[in-house]
Amino acid sequence: MSTYKLLWVDDEIELLKAHILFLQKKGYEVDTVTNGFDALDRCAEQSYDLILLDENMPGISGLETLSRIKELRPAVPVVMVTKSEEENIMDQAIGSKIADYLIKPVNPTQILLTLKKNIHQKEIVTEVAQTAYQQNFGKIGMQISDAHTFADWVELYKRLTNWEQELTAADSQMTEMLSAQKSEANQDFGKFIRKNYMRWIEGADDRPVMSPDIFKSNVFPALNRNEKVFLLLIDNFRFDQWRMIQGEIADAFDIDEDLYLSILPTATQYARNAIFSGLMPNIIAKMFPDLWVDEDSEEGKNLNEAPLIKTQFDRYRRRNTFTYHKINDSQAAEKLVQQLPSLSMYDLNVVVLNFIDMLSHARTESRMVRELANNEAAYRSITLSWFRHSPVKELFRALAASDYTVILTTDHGSIRCNTPIKVVGDRNTNTNLRYKLGKNLNYNPKEVFEIRDPLRAQLPAPNLSTAYIFALGDSFFAYPNNYNYYVSYFKNTFQHGGISMEEMLIPLITLKPKKR
Repeated sequence: MSTYKLLWVDDEIELLKAHILFLQKKGYEVDTVTNGFDALDRCAEQSYDLILLDENMPGISGLETLSRIKELRPAVPVVMVTKSEEENIMDQAIGSKIADYLIKPVNPTQILLTLKKNIHQKEIVTEVAQTAYQQNFGKIGMQISDAHTFADWVELYKRLTNWEQELTAADSQMTEMLSAQKSEANQDFGKFIRKNYMRWIEGADDRPVMSPDIFKSNVFPALNRNEKVFLLLIDNFRFDQWRMIQGEIADAFDIDEDLYLSILPTATQYARNAIFSGLMPNIIAKMFPDLWVDEDSEEGKNLNEAPLIKTQFDRYRRRNTFTYHKINDSQAAEKLVQQLPSLSMYDLNVVVLNFIDMLSHARTESRMVRELANNEAAYRSITLSWFRHSPVKELFRALAASDYTVILTTDHGSIRCNTPIKVVGDRNTNTNLRYKLGKNLNYNPKEVFEIRDPLRAQLPAPNLSTAYIFALGDSFFAYPNNYNYYVSYFKNTFQHGGISMEEMLIPLITLKPKKR
């Protein structure tokens, strides 16, 4: 193991010999100097893992030395050591980005703690996270076997997501083990959906909140309480991506986190239209044929969202006023933020944000974006970076200063696909990789969830013999023609439309601004 090098800067260094000897016995190499000028010379000559810096020295002060060290070695952690407890000195030191602050007289335990926190934290976090996950591995396996209700699956998926983010943050090699356990969970989740989906669609008592229920379960009750509601729908927004964003807004909102179940197919045309209309797809197509776009149509599949919201308000005889906005770029988001004061006159403002869906498609089509988001952690990281640097964060900041109840949700998630499944269809078969519908589909029924009676599943049936099939787990549909090219192009891309926890168990978050 390499020795960690420390620099201790103090004009009374002779009085610290016992501490220095303690650190040397612990395996640290300690250089000492008595003033800021010598400290700067040492820093110019070599790098250190951490610097202990006295605040009150003759010559140049500790704060001045600190600022110059940061110019020479911006990444080195500096721990300020001082007799002073004056608040302004602490503020100046913290503002200069010190790593820690110790008040004299210091004891060996304090010093060791600050070293562990600032030098060894990553390896300690990794070790603790790995040990904890190993201890929980068996429990998670049991939880997968024992998941029999929707609530069980929500709890399990939250737990897997927590571990995924914890092990990623700890830079642990055990993410591969967790990935295998998550795949196992998705296999069982597919069986759970196969067993229960049709019952739920037919109105079983244990039906969870699903896409057509969102207004009835969350939006209308808030309006009934005379709350102003801002419904923010981020297209293709997974639960793990929500967890990344959560940390950015947690200090501004009280957060009520929930998950709901997307209908099948987990695709915009079906799931989002069901949210806004409050109806299942075949009912939309039957009641409002002008607002439903068939699968084989060249027309955009989500151009009628505001009229669909209006049909739901009319059906429930609601007199609430609402606006609808679709945001496809930063310019539109900035414009929306500027409009916020004038939007307060409406009871409900609905906003659809398309960035993550565009990222998902760009990752498939662009080699550069695929490199930038080459795995799950990178995909989450890009989502966080987008949020931090886009006007959407400014939108949340403005909403936090308002009286709105903010409902943040999505229409479906996506899953990274790796397992190709052969399917044969005619020229009218749709192009989605996670679900197919058609009258002449050829496939292995053991590999898919098939719906041979679409009307029973409340899905449109263009022909009497139309069937729907849905991919399970991380599989995707590939045609035998040009098979190798097709597989190499679409393998390791994020797709949606099928059955997985990532696509179907999706965020339904209520945010209330914290009153300061």
